[in-house]
Amino acid sequence: MLRYTLMRLGIFAGCLLVVWGLVYAGAFPRGFGHSNFLWVLLLSLVLSAPISFVVLRKERDRASVQVARRVERMQANIEANRSQEDAAVDAADQARTSS
Repeated sequence: MLRYTLMRLGIFAGCLLVVWGLVYAGAFPRGFGHSNFLWVLLLSLVLSAPISFVVLRKERDRASVQVARRVERMQANIEANRSQEDAAVDAADQARTSS
């Protein structure tokens, strides 16, 4: 998951540099008043989203498999703990009723 996040941030940073260069070269408008930095950030975000959606598809699938495995393992651990607690309660009940 960390690898996917870093790759996504890298794509955003690349888009930010490209958009910033194009804005200062005059290819894109500079924004209104003091909104230039916000304009560059917003445009970079809009451009990087579809790029990362297409380019990082395999990495995103790999990360989702890892997350799914971790969730399954956690659910199995919770179920094992629950069954141990049930067994302890049953043993205590039997000890109490037999005394």
